[in-house]
Amino acid sequence: MTVTDFYDRLAPFYHLIYPDWDASIHRQAAALEGIIKARWGRNVQTVLDAACGIGTQALGLAARGYTVTASDLSPVEVARAKHEAAARSLPISFSVGDMRCAYAHHQRQFDVVIACDNSVPHLLTDADLLEAFQQFYACTRPGGGCLISVRDYAAEQHAGLQVKPYGIRIEGHTRYLVFQVWEFHGDIYDLAMYFVEDHGAAEAVTHIMRTQYYAVGSGTLISLLQQAGFQDVQRLDEPFFQPIIVGTHPQR
Repeated sequence: MTVTDFYDRLAPFYHLIYPDWDASIHRQAAALEGIIKARWGRNVQTVLDAACGIGTQALGLAARGYTVTASDLSPVEVARAKHEAAARSLPISFSVGDMRCAYAHHQRQFDVVIACDNSVPHLLTDADLLEAFQQFYACTRPGGGCLISVRDYAAEQHAGLQVKPYGIRIEGHTRYLVFQVWEFHGDIYDLAMYFVEDHGAAEAVTHIMRTQYYAVGSGTLISLLQQAGFQDVQRLDEPFFQPIIVGTHPQR
């Protein structure tokens, strides 16, 4: 299953990863806005979300008045993001695009480029990560910045078979048991995402999506962002729900 296939299949269920997706949209946007203003000032207006998924960050930032352009590898997720934006009357420009081709795809610069929710570790080599970061750099205006959020892989055991529970979600009369299974092979791990759909009958329906991730450390990401041209690259452990790494495109 390709990364695109994984997210195409995940799109209808993605919101169930969060206990309350709408609350997460607003909470994340508030945290991101605080970082954006602190790092790059109050005049930031344009944001490129280079891995928008179903719109978690793009929707929240647009609701706060930012001019948001968003793209993602998955056409099904982009279609859902468009639907969610329309339902909220938010004017976001969505398109399908690979983050490794971000500048080739968008052909312009933005005040800030973001890629959140552990999206960049789908790139399984340092070379692929550097390619994406070089594209992010090209998409960022001088004086603007890049912001990515990732899992803290230094806090994870890089071995064996692991179960990561997300909990139970309820929609109407349906319960969903949500969890992941990880299996490590060095710094690469196979991930299976499970949504067990329980309608109260004797049997349940299980939806499974499979992909791979690179359990890349913050130090490597910082180094690669610096190689791409960003300066003042730092890891921030607050106020977001996972570590954020930021870097600034230097003024000419």
